[in-house]
Amino acid sequence: MTTIVPPPLVTGDTIAIIPTARSIAADELAAGVALAESWGLKVRLGAGVGRKHFQQAGTTAERTADLQAAIDDPSVKAIWCARGGYGTVHLLDGLDTSPLHRDPKWIVGFSDITVLHNALHGLGVASLHAQMPFNIAGKSEACKETLRQALFGEPFTVSGGQGHRTGTSQGVLVGGNLSLLYALRGTPYDIDPRGKILFLEDLDELRYHMDRMIQNLKLGGWFRDLEGLIIGGMTDMRDKNPDDPFGKEVEDMINEACASQTYPVCYGFPAGHLDDNRALVMGAKAKLSVTANGATLSFGDVVG
Repeated sequence: MTTIVPPPLVTGDTIAIIPTARSIAADELAAGVALAESWGLKVRLGAGVGRKHFQQAGTTAERTADLQAAIDDPSVKAIWCARGGYGTVHLLDGLDTSPLHRDPKWIVGFSDITVLHNALHGLGVASLHAQMPFNIAGKSEACKETLRQALFGEPFTVSGGQGHRTGTSQGVLVGGNLSLLYALRGTPYDIDPRGKILFLEDLDELRYHMDRMIQNLKLGGWFRDLEGLIIGGMTDMRDKNPDDPFGKEVEDMINEACASQTYPVCYGFPAGHLDDNRALVMGAKAKLSVTANGATLSFGDVVG
């Protein structure tokens, strides 16, 4: 299946900010709105901004309707998910993404937005794993600039991290937040990473929980037949009882899971729950090069 890459944005285009999960107030989006406007974009806040239903930005039906309206509206050229948290998975049953085949537009976000990246990958439409407007003021300039480059169709490269197994490869980039990928296993929104470059990141998990998820992926064949493995931020990992540690870091768990493979692997790549959370084009082809000094992921041939 050929992936549909949404067209580049141009000055004057409208980007809609839609909260698909946790509630958020308009003032928490001010820095993101200002950034998008500095790029010459018009910003439209979704109806869910400022709305609160327990932890969420509305009921499941309300949040689904908000996202659906932005998908269906031809004047909206990109959808920027307001924040993560938890709850986007509730939207999948009632969401119709098929209009994106005839009117493709970027859907942007990370963390909880992994569920949308998976859904769009199954649909054959590329999406952007990138910083959301919430907390964007404290992010690196490279984080913001790679988002702009991706949205406006400029070729770009992301470099960093530490090389573990060197080599070069190319393939479709898939993945995202490990906890959400694990939660979607066995559902219609599961992905098959074979023959692709797999990206993983996560935040604030117990180490033994991480091992359980990695073992699931290993037993499910996820670490076989990859073109490459990129590990982003594995941030704030911890033990339930520091006096009785699990004994392995996430990198050790992954090393063991893919020890018999030969594809390139890197750790600490600048994407995920980090101040330096750079944009990645999910569902489209990328070129990966891993050396002893780090990794480079190029999207020069897949955007624009």
